[in-house]
Amino acid sequence: MAKWWRGLRSAAEVADLPAYSFGRSIRCLHQYETIQAIPREATGRRVSARDRTIGRIPAVVFPQSLLDTDSSKRGVSRKQLLTADRKQIKSIVDSVGLPFFCSTTFKLQIRAGQGSSTLVESGRVLPLKIHRDEAGKILNLVFVWAGDGEQLKVDVPLVFKGLENCPGLKKGGNLRSLRSSLKLVGPAERIPSKIEVDVSNLDIDDKVLMQEVEFHPSLKLLSKNETLPVCKIAATSPVKEPETVQA
Repeated sequence: MAKWWRGLRSAAEVADLPAYSFGRSIRCLHQYETIQAIPREATGRRVSARDRTIGRIPAVVFPQSLLDTDSSKRGVSRKQLLTADRKQIKSIVDSVGLPFFCSTTFKLQIRAGQGSSTLVESGRVLPLKIHRDEAGKILNLVFVWAGDGEQLKVDVPLVFKGLENCPGLKKGGNLRSLRSSLKLVGPAERIPSKIEVDVSNLDIDDKVLMQEVEFHPSLKLLSKNETLPVCKIAATSPVKEPETVQA
């Protein structure tokens, strides 16, 4: 065990990361990479409310094909009604970050019951929707199966990088985010949790268009107009001097 931990410390030093930080990331990965769930047979508001009072979150997982408006393209139903542990889901959301939760795939294990070691089904899933109340408490979750090769439609958040080197910002301009995400379709294994948009070369009035954003070639942008901008560097509006009131 000591030898294994020394190996982890060495890896952390090579990566120029604090050992405690590396160890913490290993623990988080082990603890949160797999969502644990159990089946639920009954539905309805009362049942869901009862599940929430005991620390469970009602959830459902189904194939993306069930969302297709063309019924002939819908595959065999693999729909599962589930409940997940509220503390684990909250920890995952807090760790990943809410904007990226619905663009990140997770392992899912469905056990026969709470505390059971019997595995009913497993696979990778993508959170499709997360329903929360006004206080931010998670009420329900919707997942889609995300096995390799599965074609999924996902809104992927945009993250802007290179702000510290942006000429337009150095001149006093402002970065205006015109889109917070892009809708993509492609194989589940290629969907990123975020897309980085480099603004390090933008000057005042420069823009980045949707068609200029880079992502894996197996992914397709779902947009009727790819020439729309996702961001621009806008000049700072001059401060207007107050008008002199003549007597």
